[in-house]
Amino acid sequence: MPRTPWIVGVSGASGTPYAAAVLRALLDAGESVDLVVSRASRLTLLDETGISFRDAHWQADLREWLSRGADGKPDTFSVDIDAVRHWSAGDLAAGPSSGSYRTKGMLIVPASTASVAGVALGLSKDLLQRAASVTLKEDRKLIVAVRETPLNGQTLRHLVTLDDAGATVVPASPAFYAGATHIQDLVDFVAGRVLDAAGVPHGLYRRWQGELGGGAQRDG
Repeated sequence: MPRTPWIVGVSGASGTPYAAAVLRALLDAGESVDLVVSRASRLTLLDETGISFRDAHWQADLREWLSRGADGKPDTFSVDIDAVRHWSAGDLAAGPSSGSYRTKGMLIVPASTASVAGVALGLSKDLLQRAASVTLKEDRKLIVAVRETPLNGQTLRHLVTLDDAGATVVPASPAFYAGATHIQDLVDFVAGRVLDAAGVPHGLYRRWQGELGGGAQRDG
């Protein structure tokens, strides 16, 4: 069968652990991934993890990134990245820049206010924004995990524009009813909600079952 990937765009907002959790879960679900890491996000990744993401060494850098837990500990996860294809953010001739390149949709995780604005205004200044614009015009799923607070009126209007265009806006807002006991649990909840919006199965968090107290920590 032809390869039909999900595009994952990583923008410069804080929250690179969210992107790592989404990528791991997509791969665990047997999905193919086309990865676009913006220039700004590389600075955030370096600041949050100490990892330099380099086009020439993207496989080694990606393995190191995805192997880390949200607390920064290395070798927390074992990840097979054979299903990942990387595209440079400056490559506007890349596959995802064209509507004839078949994909299942696109997830922007985390989504900065700058990337939200660029997609809402149709700027296509880099491959991340161009791929998102293509996703919308081809009527494919676009999930935008916005990570910023507070949100001003301009960004809120951009988010409404994306919603009107058919995108799904998923704020990176962890919930606590799933009984989180570790920072990874909170990260996985957000990643799980992103995958829920995309329709990708996962087991990243405990779902609400209609019974109070299920998330409370108990002794013993």
